[in-house]
Amino acid sequence: MERIRDRYARAGRRHKTRILDEFCAVCGYERKHAIKLLRGSRTGPRDRPGPGPMYGAAERKVAERIWWAAQQPCSKRLKEMLPLWLPGYERRHGPLKAKVREKVVGMSASTLDRLLAPYRAQAARRRRTGTRPGRLLRTHIPIRAGEWQIDGPGYLEADSVAHCGESMSGNFVWSVTFTDIHTGWTEVRAVWNRGSVGVLQQVREVEASLPFVLRGFDCDNGSEFLNWHLIRYFQDRPEAIEFTRSRPYHKNDNAHVEQKNWTHVRQWLGYDRFEDPRVVDRLNDLYRNEWSWWHNFFCASTKLVAKTRVKSRMVKTHDRPRTPYQRLRDGPGLSAERRDELDQLFHRLDPFDLTERIERKLRAVFRLVHPSLRREVA
Repeated sequence: MERIRDRYARAGRRHKTRILDEFCAVCGYERKHAIKLLRGSRTGPRDRPGPGPMYGAAERKVAERIWWAAQQPCSKRLKEMLPLWLPGYERRHGPLKAKVREKVVGMSASTLDRLLAPYRAQAARRRRTGTRPGRLLRTHIPIRAGEWQIDGPGYLEADSVAHCGESMSGNFVWSVTFTDIHTGWTEVRAVWNRGSVGVLQQVREVEASLPFVLRGFDCDNGSEFLNWHLIRYFQDRPEAIEFTRSRPYHKNDNAHVEQKNWTHVRQWLGYDRFEDPRVVDRLNDLYRNEWSWWHNFFCASTKLVAKTRVKSRMVKTHDRPRTPYQRLRDGPGLSAERRDELDQLFHRLDPFDLTERIERKLRAVFRLVHPSLRREVA
């Protein structure tokens, strides 16, 4: 075999085939096994056929750091987020070589999956509902049947998230999430005990902070939304806002905001019980500033554009992942003045700096939540 191996290594393609045929006939080896024997026992990456690896440690490090800072998005979203995060990465970690930067921007989703496979982690998810139906005003607020026929931003879905821990009894903090269907622009506010007056106050504040005009408002059947305060607020104006509700026990009617309840609230705050009233102000300070900027300017998401039935299977088609800021800027319904303001704000922001500020404010919140850390709060 050693003599044949030397001949095999020096021979051309045609002669290698004849040598391999003879070797298999004499020794009885299966052909693939015989090829491995004649090639020797070398098993390094350089011995594999084809070109060497295209991405090295430098590209892997950039992708890994951005992936962790961006809260571990899927590879398809991460691919579109890399160009948005690279300027902040270079300000923090130094400029990249032109070749490295070109490779990072050109990575495909499958390449990112392969490079980040060792770092992926799974997290358990628990669900708890806090919706208590508001029955008195159901006849005054129509059910939204089917999808809104929207041609631009301004149609919000709203829902509440209970920070109740393991029990719904007593007083605690709630987060109220507002999501624009067309762009995915999302705002979150904290309220104490989700009272109707407190929710109305946050709705007013959110509407004032939106970069577009509010045109429609859809919610579930919770009593925090189905009340006279919101009805009068939406109807008593020169141009009334369309106020609708979802069908009872059909969570998918508000699928856009239900998904944001996880990505924008639970994924960051978890399932702890927030029963200190001081948490409300701290959370709202975070929600209004770093929280909103981080998600709306630097966090990309896909949008369903079509559903087609193929025999017994429903095939869904999604568009290219983009951030709410990109969808809002490139679409209709935004004035030139407002577009310039958003552009200036976007160029001033650094996603890595926002991540650090969010984590710093979250630590202050959790010091109030956990009794063992409360003595550290002034």
